[in-house]
Amino acid sequence: MQLTRIANDQITVDVAALGAEMQSIQTRDGRHWLWHGDAAHWTGRSPILFPIVGKAPNDTISVEGLRLQMSQHGFARRSNFELVVEESDRCVYRLTASEASRAMYPFDFQLDVEHVVEGRAVVVSTEVTNRDHRVMPFGIGFHPAFAWPLPGAEGRPHLVELDEGGAPALHRLSGGLVEPEALPSPFENGRLVLEQNLFAQDAMLFPEGAGAGLLYGPEAGPQVHFTWENLPNFALWTKPGGDFICLEPWHGTAAEVGGSDELGERPFSELLGPGARARYSFRAELRG
Repeated sequence: MQLTRIANDQITVDVAALGAEMQSIQTRDGRHWLWHGDAAHWTGRSPILFPIVGKAPNDTISVEGLRLQMSQHGFARRSNFELVVEESDRCVYRLTASEASRAMYPFDFQLDVEHVVEGRAVVVSTEVTNRDHRVMPFGIGFHPAFAWPLPGAEGRPHLVELDEGGAPALHRLSGGLVEPEALPSPFENGRLVLEQNLFAQDAMLFPEGAGAGLLYGPEAGPQVHFTWENLPNFALWTKPGGDFICLEPWHGTAAEVGGSDELGERPFSELLGPGARARYSFRAELRG
């Protein structure tokens, strides 16, 4: 696997060409904060979701009358990106439209994924460019898996505490599609104590969003302050038995149960005009 390493005097980050996916975040004391990866539970570590987030009905989308096969979370995470910028503390990988991608997604696009280290933080940004002559619909999202428990916090309860407080409504999945019924929020005054049984019914979705930041970790000790921009939807997920928690800000969700398979009609789909660009990002600051 081709890897690019970026670092400063605080942290080291490895990024793979496959999927432009971050593989590790390590502080200079040797602690690993990103999940180590274990195919017995899940093959990802921090995949980029494009051009859809979540599933499509029967793994099929419709675009301008065409019916096209599209697997869960899109094809970017399974694609080889080109390294276009390599600096000591920053790298940029790029994916552009190809014959293979047009068979699934008939648009001329450019997807740049940038990783930057800043002190004890890593910033991951994507920039989507529509190089086509028509409006380009898509969904995009991040799916980083952080260690649960965090290094040095074994045996201690971990929480997710929303920066803006509140109690966002919960939605569940059925067959990978979003149930439109809103359920009571699991958050109380912006706080949620993480337990494996919360994920017995798959991911916890908050389609209307959960603000723009949160604190993950135990009450005291190692924590991750996680913030995001231009990503109105949010989810939490783990595979029961896995020692990770995914903090997932998105722009776009899976299709709804009973909803359209038209790409542009999926909830919160982006509709990017010809020649336009859009940027999305998250920042993970390691504390403690």
